[in-house]
Amino acid sequence: MGLLIRNGAVVTAESTFGADVLIEGETIREVRAGIPADSHEILDAAGMLLLPGGIDVHTHLDMPFGGTTSSDDFETGTRAAAIGGTTTLIDFAIQARGTKMRTALDTWWKKAEGKACIDYGLHMIVTDLGGAGLEDMDDMVNEGVASFKLFMAYPNVLMVDDATIFRALRQTSKNGALICMHAENGSVIDVIVQQALAEGKTAPIYHALTRPTLAEAEAVHRAIALAELAGVPVYIVHLSSEDALNQVREARERGIPAFAETCPQYLLLSIDDMNVPGFEGAKYVFTPPLREKKNPPKLWDGLKDDHLQIVSTDHCPFCFEDQKILGKDDFTKIPNGGPGIENRLQLLHHHGVRTGKLTLNRFVETVSTTPARIFGMYPKKGVIAPGSDADLVVWDPEAEHLISAKTHNMRCDYSMFEGFRVKGNARQVFSRGECVVNGGNYLGKAGRGRYLRRTARGGAWK
Repeated sequence: MGLLIRNGAVVTAESTFGADVLIEGETIREVRAGIPADSHEILDAAGMLLLPGGIDVHTHLDMPFGGTTSSDDFETGTRAAAIGGTTTLIDFAIQARGTKMRTALDTWWKKAEGKACIDYGLHMIVTDLGGAGLEDMDDMVNEGVASFKLFMAYPNVLMVDDATIFRALRQTSKNGALICMHAENGSVIDVIVQQALAEGKTAPIYHALTRPTLAEAEAVHRAIALAELAGVPVYIVHLSSEDALNQVREARERGIPAFAETCPQYLLLSIDDMNVPGFEGAKYVFTPPLREKKNPPKLWDGLKDDHLQIVSTDHCPFCFEDQKILGKDDFTKIPNGGPGIENRLQLLHHHGVRTGKLTLNRFVETVSTTPARIFGMYPKKGVIAPGSDADLVVWDPEAEHLISAKTHNMRCDYSMFEGFRVKGNARQVFSRGECVVNGGNYLGKAGRGRYLRRTARGGAWK
């Protein structure tokens, strides 16, 4: 006996079609019209869209930063993700300088153990390739960590030099991993920041004003050039501006395997949202920062034209009252990050699909299928097809929802999208065949999520 979902419209990256979906155990067994009812449990999905579970490849749960820790742990963060229709995420383990990557991997496994509500993978943030660092990378690939993140920003904290980046890129030609780059020119930004502080400019908005788009574009250009020299693909995380997008577009038009993601905040907000009284602008302090209003339309175009491939969240929440406040007198001390893991599908469906900026199929492609392909999870994840994991969202395209901190499930005392009214929301969410969300209520248990061993040489290599 299985679960038979009938009368819905299945949405893939390529097409939309009426079909029944039969789930047996943790797996999708059949997708076709007219599957016999037999003794199966029946779920009527008339008028609903059947989407593959969302995949968020950029989150920071239980992450130490700036003297505090992100407010969502693996239980609260993955529960909120599930309620929003995301059934898989990839978080970041952070290698401390002078330590082996294995130590970071063990630490993040422990953070997730007994807490993760949905399946999860891990990227490894590389801060030190001294000694046996390159062999450490190979060891991580063997453990299913098929991607690494390096920083061109945050001097003396996370930033590494070009030689380290190049060595890491070159190692991926052997082990098949993918390098993810935080691309901003941290050294130049640091000079601009110190000048602002010397001039007494300490308010939250100066976080944005001291990180110009050209500093992002220069670093994106440099990251792509280093990858081209190494002969490997590269993935730019949380791209925020037209200037940076132009660098990715130019490279892709030359046939270079350069890939990039953006986030809902860069598609829907601008630096004008930081022009609020007092310290309220700290709610929008994350990196890269919000940009001028001319940028979001260009990013939407980039998504439509496949110059941007993925929409992730960079979910890294810090509560306003007792965490963001650490930077009340100095914007450089405001913990960088914001909440968003719960609202990604709602926002992209309403502001992308319903406005005609994205087709329904492109929506699915950017929030599920391409993330699975690029990061070594396809076709186990990212598609509704026989043999795939039964990660599936019954999506009501007409359901109305008001985004608010008063009702969201993220452990954060504010929302970056407070007051946004959206149409389209998850009715039921299935994770490996288990209904974990029904009508906005989480039904699963903490700790049911499994660690995903992702395969190297994923879609970025093809």
